[in-house]
Amino acid sequence: MAISVLGYELGRKIKTKWRLAIFNPLLIAVIFVMVVLKTLGISYDSYNNSAKYLSYLLTPATVCLAIPLYQQMALLRENKAAIAAGLGAGVLTSLSSVFLLSAFFGLSHEQYVTLLPKSITTAIGMGISEELGGIVTITVAAIILTGIIGSMIAEGVCAVFRITDPMAKGLAIGAASHAIGTTKAMELGEIEGAMSSLAIAVSGLLTVIGASVFANLM
Repeated sequence: MAISVLGYELGRKIKTKWRLAIFNPLLIAVIFVMVVLKTLGISYDSYNNSAKYLSYLLTPATVCLAIPLYQQMALLRENKAAIAAGLGAGVLTSLSSVFLLSAFFGLSHEQYVTLLPKSITTAIGMGISEELGGIVTITVAAIILTGIIGSMIAEGVCAVFRITDPMAKGLAIGAASHAIGTTKAMELGEIEGAMSSLAIAVSGLLTVIGASVFANLM
C-alpha cells in the first residue's frame, strides 16, 4: 500500500511542477510500482494482498462523483435529450470500435469480450468481463490505460475539433475515459466535471446492456 501511495504522490508532484499531459500521476504511479516490484523481487500476489485495501475505496470514490452532478441538476433537466443522445453515441462508438478492431486483428472471443468494457469504470467493467468470460486482469489494465490516455489527450482533442461547449466536453471525456478522465474534466470546470460524472454512471449501465449484445457478434 505504501508503494502505491508513494508512487501516486511522486506523480502528483511531478505533474504540479511540469504540468505536461504525459506526466499523469496515475501513469507515473503505475510505472513506479512496476519498477519497485521488479527491482525488489516482490511478486504481484504479495503486493496485491496488501494493496487490495485501496481497491475498497474505488466504489465510494466513484459514488462521491455524484456531488458535482447534483449541483448541476437544473442544467441536466434542460438538456436531457442532448445528454441522452451524446451518451448513447459514446457507448455505441466504444463498443463498435472494439468489435471492428478485434475483427481486423483476428482476436479470439475471449480477448474480444475482455476489451469490450474498456471505457467504463473498473468497478463495473470487471463484473462485465467476468460475466462474459473475459480475462479480468487484462480488462482492468485496458480500463486504466484507456483512462490515462483519455485524460492526457482530452483537452487537445477538444481543441482540434473545436469543441467548446462545457457539457459536450464533459460528456465526451466521461464516456470515453471514465473516472480517470473525469479528474481532467474537473480541472476544466464545474460543468465539465458534473457532465463527466454523469457519463460514468450512465455509460456504465448502457455498456452492461450493450456489451451483452455485442458479445454475441464474435
